Amino acid sequence: SVSDVVASRFHTPSAMLGKILLLADPVITCAGERLRFEGFSSCCGAYARLDVLATALEGVFLGVGTANVDFNAPMRSALSQVRDGEAVAFELGADRFEVRRDSVGVIERTVDLPMRWVRGFSEVQAYQARMRPVLETGGAELRRFLRELPAQWKGDAFVAEGGGGLRLSARSGDVRVGGVTRLRALRLPAEHAVSARVYAADESGASAWEIATHDSRFVLVLSPDVWRGFSGEGQTLSALARGSTRDALTATRGALRWQDAINAEEIAASAGVPVDDVRTALADLAASGFVGYDLAESSYFRRELPFDMGTNRERHPRLRAAEKLLAEERVEIERDGNAIRAWVSSGGVTYRVAFEADGEGARCTCPWYAKHRETRGPCKHVLAARLFLERAKA
Repeated sequence: SVSDVVASRFHTPSAMLGKILLLADPVITCAGERLRFEGFSSCCGAYARLDVLATALEGVFLGVGTANVDFNAPMRSALSQVRDGEAVAFELGADRFEVRRDSVGVIERTVDLPMRWVRGFSEVQAYQARMRPVLETGGAELRRFLRELPAQWKGDAFVAEGGGGLRLSARSGDVRVGGVTRLRALRLPAEHAVSARVYAADESGASAWEIATHDSRFVLVLSPDVWRGFSGEGQTLSALARGSTRDALTATRGALRWQDAINAEEIAASAGVPVDDVRTALADLAASGFVGYDLAESSYFRRELPFDMGTNRERHPRLRAAEKLLAEERVEIERDGNAIRAWVSSGGVTYRVAFEADGEGARCTCPWYAKHRETRGPCKHVLAARLFLERAKA
C-alpha cells in the first residue's frame, strides 16, 4: 500500500506533462522492535506510513537504522502473493531489503533519496504535530465509506459522522479533504482494518487517516489541496529562521535514541530547558529527516536518513532567499514601543512587514502573502526580518 502511494501522482502541473518520473520508493526504518515503511506520492501531496508492530514480527533485531530501497515489480509481486499462515522472512540491511518465501528470495537495493522527500518529511511531521483526532469508526464502516467514494469530485469535500459511519458532504463537516479521490489509496489497507481514526490540523485543511489492524498501523496524510505538495509548504521555516538554542539542541540530540517515542515535554523537563525551545530543536532535526511524528502515540520517533543532505538552509529556497536579502542589507527595522516593523527591499520594491505584539505572527504587503497569508509558512520578507531580529538578539 505504501508502494502504491509512492507510485501515484494525484496532481500533474502542466509543465510536467511530458516528463512524469517516479522519484523513489519506501524509506524503511528498523528500530524499537518494529518496522516503519514511509513514502510520498510523486506529486508529494500524500504521505503514507506503515508501522509493523512488534506483535507482527518474530525474529532478531541485530541493529537499528534506516534505508531507502527501490520496490520494483518482482518485490511488489512477492508481497502481493503472501497468504495467511505463510512463513515470510524479511531482512533489512544498510544496502538492501530482502523478502524470502518458501526459500525463494527477492532483493531490492538502496537508491538515492529525492531532495523533495527530505523537505516533505520535515513538513509532514510539522502538520501532524498539530493534529488532533476528530472522527473514529470501525473497519466495516470505513470499508463501506471507501466503496461509496465517487469516481470524480470537484471542489472541497467534507467528512462527518452520520448513518452509523462516515459520510461525505460538499458543504460542511468535521474534516475538510482536498482532493477526496486520494482516499482511494486507503482501500487496500482497509481490507484488514479493525478500526480507523481521522485527524485534522486546526484550519489548515490537512488531514490524516489512520487504519489500525491487530498488529500494524497504516496512516495516510493528505496535503490541504491536491495541487499542494508537502515539500513546498514551509511550516517549519519560522522555527528554522529562529534557530535552536544550544542547550535545547544538545538535550534533544541526546534524547534521540532509537526508542519508540520521543516526547518534547519530557526532554524539556529532564534538561531544564523551555519546551518551546525543544520543539524548535525537533523542527530543526526534522528538517534533516532525523525525526518523524507518530499520531497514534502523540510523540516523535527517530529515523536517520543515511545520506549527506547538506545544511537545512540549502534545502529551503525561501530561507535561502531570505538569507540573501539579509546579506545584501535589504532589511531595516523600525521600533515604536512594543511594535516592530520591518522594511524589506526586494525586486525593486520595498515591502512592509508588521509583527504582532507577541512577535510570533507577522503580516507582509507582498503579493505572496496576499495570496497565501500564513497557510504555507512565512514569505521570504518575513523570514528575512525574523533572521535580522534573531541576529540582533544574539
